[in-house]
Amino acid sequence: MRKLYKNGKIYVEKDLFVDSILIDNGKIERIGKVDDLINLAYDELIDLGGSTVLPGLNDSHLHISMIGYAMNSPNLTLARSIEDVIQIGKDFLGNNPGLESLQGRGWNQDYFIIGDKRLPNRYDLDKISVDIPIVFDRICGHVAVGNSKALEILSIDSNTIVDGGEIILDANGIPTGVFNENAVRLIQSAIPEKSKELRKKEFVMAMKYALSQGLTSVQSCDVMGKDYKLVFETINELFKDNELKFRYTHQFNFQDINDFKDYLKTENNNSVYDEQFFSKGALKLFKDGSLGARTAHLKNEYNDAKGEYGVQALSDEQLQELCDLATASNIQVVTHAIGDAAIESVINAYEKTMIDGKNSLRHGIVHNQITSLEQLKRIVKLSIPVMYQPIFLDYDNKIIIDRVGEELAATSYAFNTLYRLGAPVSLGTDAPVEDCNPFANIYCAVNRKGLDGTPKDGYFPEENMSVTDAIDAYTIGSAYNEFKEDFKGRLKPGYVADFIILDRDIFTIDPMEIKDIKVLETIVAGNSVYKV
Repeated sequence: MRKLYKNGKIYVEKDLFVDSILIDNGKIERIGKVDDLINLAYDELIDLGGSTVLPGLNDSHLHISMIGYAMNSPNLTLARSIEDVIQIGKDFLGNNPGLESLQGRGWNQDYFIIGDKRLPNRYDLDKISVDIPIVFDRICGHVAVGNSKALEILSIDSNTIVDGGEIILDANGIPTGVFNENAVRLIQSAIPEKSKELRKKEFVMAMKYALSQGLTSVQSCDVMGKDYKLVFETINELFKDNELKFRYTHQFNFQDINDFKDYLKTENNNSVYDEQFFSKGALKLFKDGSLGARTAHLKNEYNDAKGEYGVQALSDEQLQELCDLATASNIQVVTHAIGDAAIESVINAYEKTMIDGKNSLRHGIVHNQITSLEQLKRIVKLSIPVMYQPIFLDYDNKIIIDRVGEELAATSYAFNTLYRLGAPVSLGTDAPVEDCNPFANIYCAVNRKGLDGTPKDGYFPEENMSVTDAIDAYTIGSAYNEFKEDFKGRLKPGYVADFIILDRDIFTIDPMEIKDIKVLETIVAGNSVYKV
């Protein structure tokens, strides 16, 4: 079906807009002025009424399945004390009688304003229930706490060891119920595995929400455990059954090289990838943790926790082995690295996989938060794509100087510097760590402020991105990560007809209003998949 959209402000590229766009069979055929297109053949004419139109936004790193799970779990983001965590858990159990386990995510001890700002422990969760296993993840996903029943089910004691993770013990050597990094998956295993039907329900729920926010493409890490075959199978079936309404690229996580080897043996079994709408994607690794949990791996000790340097989820040797095997298998690698020590290790590992210094597989870094100028220059030299989350500044601008000191903070979260230096930069949210709303994310990239408008002048405002640069990073920049920049991320002839219609003009409004933008309609492959 040929559709002509007219009378809009359609963003093509920096300093270039058109008012009309002709699409046919899911692709853009022509763009330009309505007078030049109106006499062409079309089946439907749509008047945009002067609305601003952007290419569909592409989140370069999130977790769709976890968004769905969070939407069906106790909302721990509301907790402002440990007592709140307990009460939210009790209320959820009371409203959902008969549950045989309870899992939730979203607490953040830095937001506790009543009582101690400590991590919840097993004894706190025991106040919710000692009869069923309970596991509550911190908002970052790099720390989790289980109740005594969860520890009992897994026979966890003071002698339990996890490679690349910690089981925190109290002064008497007894597990507190707090787990970080690779140990998080251990305590999560106390929760029974979900059925395929529930997985699909949660995925579709999250997908619909993402479409309502203007995301037409996602690069999503949903494969994150021993149940990886079931997760692959679930998403494959959604695609086969035409239930995928956005473009989806896998970021599949294997921390254990034996699991990765097993995947390589079976990856082509029942694969349905068309590499246009549904793509095999990249190996996703975790090198360290989060800044908020103090598990990001730093070169120097934490400024506000002497003697602590963070956690290595993978040793340098394990990281190199995984990167080498992926490269030999012609698979891209994207690695979570937040602390400067972790980032240094990832850069080194990638460089060793390159031939003549060329990053042909576009191995990339997710987050890239705590950086020196020297590291930024190496990233540019090696053409390493970086997947940034500016929305992290909403929280992190309040803690970063305390964590790492002002000198290192000044060269961190350096979105604009890295973009201007010429590195491939894309934007994402890491949802559900943050909401997948792209406009709150662009707001933070442009203003360098939290959603509350602080600090007044912005956090190191020299790193503010322009609106067009942020949009380009969210569209053509994210497409580059997927090797899809030749057909996705721009509204030009030959590109896919993925675009969104906004309720206000992002290019002319006060930048402080960007976070309030709403999507009126989302179009994927020429089809309306969300409309107000």
